[in-house]
Amino acid sequence: MTHEIVVIPGDGIGQEVTPAAVDVLRALELDFEFVEADAGDAVAEETGEPLPQETYDLAAEADATLFGAVGETAADVILPLREAVGSFVNIRPAKAYPGVDALRPETDLVFLRENTEGVYSGHEDRLTQDVSTLTRVVTESASRDLAEFACEYVSGDDHDGFTIAHKANVMRETDGLFRDTVAEVATENGVETDEVLMDAFATHVCLDPAQFDVVVCPNLAGDVLSDLAAGLVGGLGLLPSANVGRDRALFEPVHGSAPDIAGEGVANPAATIISAAMLLEYLGYDDEAAAVETAVEATLEEGPRTPDLGGDASTEDVTQAVIDRL
Repeated sequence: MTHEIVVIPGDGIGQEVTPAAVDVLRALELDFEFVEADAGDAVAEETGEPLPQETYDLAAEADATLFGAVGETAADVILPLREAVGSFVNIRPAKAYPGVDALRPETDLVFLRENTEGVYSGHEDRLTQDVSTLTRVVTESASRDLAEFACEYVSGDDHDGFTIAHKANVMRETDGLFRDTVAEVATENGVETDEVLMDAFATHVCLDPAQFDVVVCPNLAGDVLSDLAAGLVGGLGLLPSANVGRDRALFEPVHGSAPDIAGEGVANPAATIISAAMLLEYLGYDDEAAAVETAVEATLEEGPRTPDLGGDASTEDVTQAVIDRL
């Protein structure tokens, strides 16, 4: 069976790290058909639309999408693309790798982030020159979808349950609904949970990240806390992610377009290649996914490394090293 993979490099270093990940996938010689599509600042400047309808439709119909990064138009691109694949959960691992100068080498976390609502629902208004408002949306149905996914996620691997991170002591109706729904679903599925206030989590994860494993959280909290965890493992250049829906998914590195180094050929492709490994696992290629991640880990440990990790290798050098190890 041929799997159609839409590839959206985007802007900046997305144009460098996304082709690198595709080269790794091609090296596996699987039955993949790659279809490239456009989105981002450059497309917006040329056409007036940061996300052409054709790109949206391709992502909505493909088996999976591999996305790079965009600049100023990020919210106008990634949010609709997540909608296109019907994503209701954002999976963000934050793991310290051997050979990387990590602040907390014991860190090995996975954030499961609600991906459709919260303050990212887009309900903002400017009422007067002095007053603007933002409506936060939390529903029982979306919280339940995330919780069901989390229960399945922790039961399928070596996990002892998950932590619910929230701010229900202040946002009693919204985060209260989120916390109560997730806990109820976990109980129904026989999954153990504990809970922590998200601001307390921010302190505890820095002092002792090993006390956490899988963390389930609302949209904004998942975005911010996973970026915080990136600082413990060596930076955003090492964080992959997956936006998973019921029938398709989109995979992307957490880092941005990094215009300061774009075009220099020194961007770290690790996060995008690991995102591609997550794509492989999503499509059922578990052995190949493990092989890619192992090859990336060996390259991070033994080199070559890009300048952000203290080396002098190019994006192409690192990519070829991963392929050679495969």
